[in-house]
Amino acid sequence: MAETHVLFVEDDDVIREATQLALERDGFAVTAMPDGLAGLEAFRADRPDIALLDVMLPGLDGVSLCRRIRDESTVPVIMLSARADSIDVVLGLEAGADDYVTKPFDGAVLVARIRAVLRRFGHAGGVAGELGEPGRAADSGLLTFGDLEVDTEGMEVRRAGAPVGLTPTEMRLLLEFSSAPGTVLSRDKLLERVWEYGWGGDTRVVDVHVQRLRTKIGQDRIETVRGFGYKLKA
Repeated sequence: MAETHVLFVEDDDVIREATQLALERDGFAVTAMPDGLAGLEAFRADRPDIALLDVMLPGLDGVSLCRRIRDESTVPVIMLSARADSIDVVLGLEAGADDYVTKPFDGAVLVARIRAVLRRFGHAGGVAGELGEPGRAADSGLLTFGDLEVDTEGMEVRRAGAPVGLTPTEMRLLLEFSSAPGTVLSRDKLLERVWEYGWGGDTRVVDVHVQRLRTKIGQDRIETVRGFGYKLKA
C-alpha cells in the first residue's frame, strides 16, 4: 500500500521539523514547506493526499493558500491555528478547509484527526449504507427534495438539473441530512457522524460547512432550528 502523502506548510522551523518527524514515524510521507508560496508550488507539483496548513504564513497566508488549493482540488485540508477563538479559524473553514487543529497540539491528536479526514474522503462512496436507509425512498438510490436530487449510489448531486460540486465533507453532511429529511440533527451529532469527533468539538466547523452547503444547494433547503440544530426540508 502506498504511503499517504502529506503536504505540511509551517513557517516555524522547530514545529515543522518536529511534526514532520512525528508524522513520518506514523507512516506518512511528508513534504514540509516554510511558506505559502512554496507550499502552493509543492501542492501543484506533488498532488498530496492531504494538506496541513498553518494559518499565519509568510508570502501567502494559510487561508489564501487553502482558497487557492480549493479552487483546483477537493483534496482534504486541515488548518493549524495558534488561536482557537481567532476569526482566522472561521476564515479558514470558509475558504474550504475541512477541519482545524489548535496549536500547540498533541501529535497523537493530530494523527487521529488526519486519519479521520482521510477516512471521510476515502470512503465517501460507502457513506449511504452507514446513514440509515436513504435508498428506501427510491430503489435507484436517487432522492429528490424539490429541485434537489441526491444520488446516494453515484455520489452525485444536481440542482434544477445542473450538477453541484461538493467536497467529500459537504457530501457526507448532505447525506446525513438526506437520510432523515425533516429530522433535526444537533451540531454534536453531526460532529460525531461526519467529523468522527468522539468528544466535544468546536461546532463552528458544522456551522460553516452548513453555510457552505447552503450556498450550493439553496439557502432555504437546510433550516436552522434555534437551540437544537439543523434539518433538511423534505
